[in-house]
Parts: sequence; C-alpha cells; structure tokens
Amino acid sequence: MRRLFLQGVLSEEVTVTGSDAHHLGYALRAKEGDRVIAADRDGKTAVMEITGFTSDTVTLKLIEEIEADTESPIALTLAMCLPKADKMEFIVQKAVELGVSAIQPIKSANCVVKYDEKKSEARRVKWQRIANEAAKQCGRTLIPVVEPIRDIKEWLAERTEADGLFLCYENEEKLSLGTWLNEKNQKQYTALIGPEGGFSPDEAAAAKKAGAAVVTLGPRILRAETAALAVLSCVQYEKGDLGNRIQIER
Repeated sequence: MRRLFLQGVLSEEVTVTGSDAHHLGYALRAKEGDRVIAADRDGKTAVMEITGFTSDTVTLKLIEEIEADTESPIALTLAMCLPKADKMEFIVQKAVELGVSAIQPIKSANCVVKYDEKKSEARRVKWQRIANEAAKQCGRTLIPVVEPIRDIKEWLAERTEADGLFLCYENEEKLSLGTWLNEKNQKQYTALIGPEGGFSPDEAAAAKKAGAAVVTLGPRILRAETAALAVLSCVQYEKGDLGNRIQIER
C-alpha cells in the first residue's frame, strides 16, 4: 500500500493536500475505497481508506491503527561535506534507508561545489524531497530532516558532548571506528564525513577542539559516498537496529 506522511496527528478522518493529494489523485489514479498507510508527525501509523476527492484534496477514513515502528533506537545524524556532482542525492536516499534521524550538509575547505544562498536552499529542498520519498519507500514512520548547508567551523562550534560526534579521518592510524563505538553507550551519534579531498588539518583540529573523536575506517581510502554509507551501516549495526542487534532499550 502507498505510504503517506501526515502533517498533523491521526484522527477518524484526515484531509490530505499538496503533492501527496495530487500524486494519489492524478499520478496513481487512486479511487474511493483504496487503502493507504498513513504515518503522523508522532510516528503513529494506521491503515486508512480513501473516501473522497476534490481537485486538490483527498479525504481518508481511519480503518485501524497498526504497529509499524521502523525507527532506530538511536538518533543518528549524518554531517556530510558536500560531494561533487549529484552524489549528495544518492547519499541522502541511502542514508534515509539506513535509518538516519537528520542529514546536515556541510561546506568545508576541500568541497568542489560552491552554492550561493539561493542555490543552497534550492538544493536543500530537492534533497528533502528525496528524503521524503525514500522514507515512504522503505517504510519509515518519521521523515529525516535535511538541514540547511552550514560552514564546518561554525557548525563544529555548536557541538556538545551529547551529539556523540566523530570524524572519519584518513590521517588517523590508532583509533578505529569499531573500537570507539565499543567504548560508547549513548542514544545519539553524529558522523562527520569529508568531501573527495578530505579534511584540512585545520578542520581536523577544529573537530578535536569541539570534542569529536577522530577515527579511522581502515587501511583503504574510500570515496565520500562509500564512506558515508559504510559508517552509517557500522553505527546502526553496533548501536542501532541493522541486523536486529538492538542494544539500547527504547
């Protein structure tokens, strides 16, 4: 069944507007009596039946609430330095599938792409749209937020210990991601991944000053998009629900 995300909370009758209403009515050619799965802003989920259409709305009737919590027991943020071309679109889609809570695009010294304010917002909107669709496709009950693009040093200055921040750095040779994860036991983690050119020494120093753990992913240098997905998979496996290794009580 088609999955929808509601702006409000579940109720006996819900009116869907905007792109979801247009998609149901025109793209999918849905009709009265068809059923969808709807998740509200609190993550509650229900089977709902289409009861009516207008030119720009669809009305739904609640049939039954269902248990469909597909969210990870940890809050995992991907802070991704902007990669080249359209790689960010791929990263956003797969990060949502891997259960991130939020995606923070980062502007760093070695980023090749340069966006002005207008284009930065247009990109964020596009990435959020990709995140929305990925969340529907993989059965999420909450949509991860794609934050506005931030400068790395300004963003680092706002970090706290509660963020569980770690930096994957090719010049680190001692502390592995696996070792660091085994030593941590918290509900929030933030992975900072560099662009194709990696982090500058100043950025690595700023991350350490902000309290970030600097870790290595191993002996091979990974592409930016590979590193992002490998890191998210490792964290979700060790601390989240990937492979059903749930270690933190909800």
